[in-house]
Amino acid sequence: MERTWRPRRPVDVLATLGAQQRGPYDPAFQVDARGRVWRTCRPGGEPATVCVARAAGGEVTATAWGPGAAAALDAVPLWLGDADDPDDFRPEHPVLADAIRRFPGTLIGRTGLVMEALVPAILEQKVTGTEAYRGWMRLLRRFGEPAPGPAPDRMRVVPPSGAWARIPSWEYHRAGVGPQRSRTIVTAGRHVARLEEITGLASDEADRRLRAVPGIGVWTSAEVRQRVLGDADAVSVGDYGLPHAVAYALTGERRGSDELMLELLEPYRGHRHRACVLLLRAGATPPRRGPRAPVRDFRSM
Repeated sequence: MERTWRPRRPVDVLATLGAQQRGPYDPAFQVDARGRVWRTCRPGGEPATVCVARAAGGEVTATAWGPGAAAALDAVPLWLGDADDPDDFRPEHPVLADAIRRFPGTLIGRTGLVMEALVPAILEQKVTGTEAYRGWMRLLRRFGEPAPGPAPDRMRVVPPSGAWARIPSWEYHRAGVGPQRSRTIVTAGRHVARLEEITGLASDEADRRLRAVPGIGVWTSAEVRQRVLGDADAVSVGDYGLPHAVAYALTGERRGSDELMLELLEPYRGHRHRACVLLLRAGATPPRRGPRAPVRDFRSM
C-alpha cells in the first residue's frame, strides 16, 4: 500500500522520525543509502513495515506492507508532526534562534504506540546508551518477528504488547538487561490495557498513569510522552547529560543540574522539550572530561 501526503508545514523526515530510533542498529528502525526511513510497528496490534521518503515538491511518500499497513499509513502524518504546533515558539536566545533557522522542519511527532516507546525507555534507565541499545536489539531479534515486505536485512517487528510480561527472566538476563529493568518491563506488560489508554489522556494525566507503575519515574514518563503523545513540553528530568547540554548552550556553563535546566527552560514553557531537541541538534554540548561510564554486561553477573 502506498500513500502520498503533503504536510501543512515543511518537515524534516529523518530528524522528526529519528526520535523513534534506538541506536544505530535498531532492528525496528533503519535508514537506507537513499535516505529513506524504514520503520516497523504494530498499529492496532498488527505487524507492519513502513518506508517513508521525501518526494518532489515537499510531499512525503509512505509505502507499507503487512496486516497493519493501512493503520500505519493513517498514522504517518502524526508521526511526522502533523499535530505539532510550533508557531508560537519564537525564542530570542541566539543559540535557539539560530537552531530554528538551521534546522527547519524539526517537529515533534506522535506515534500512539505506548509499549514500543515504553520498553526501550525502561531499558535506557541509568545505563549507557550502548548497553540499552544492545539489550533492545537482542530482545527484538529473539522475540520479534521478521519485518513484512522488502525491509532492510534483519529488521524485526516488536513483540505484541502483552508478550513482554511473558518473557522469562533468564531471557532478559541473556539480553544483558538487569533485574530491576526487566521487572519494570514485566510489570508494565501486565498493565498494558491501562497504559495504552494514555493515548486519549492529557499529558499530566498520562504522566500520573505511567508513574503509577513501580519502576517508572519522571524521566521514563517524559521520554514516553514525548514520542507517544507528541508532547513538546515534556522535559527529561533526571537525564545524565541533558542538564549540562542546556546549561552550556544557554549560559556557557559546563556543568548543569535539573533545577538549573528547568529554570533556563521556563521562558519556553509549552515547548521545553522542543527547545532541548533543537539545542542537541545544534551540537551545543560541553566538551567531555574524564572517562566514559563503563558498559556493563549482566550476562556475566
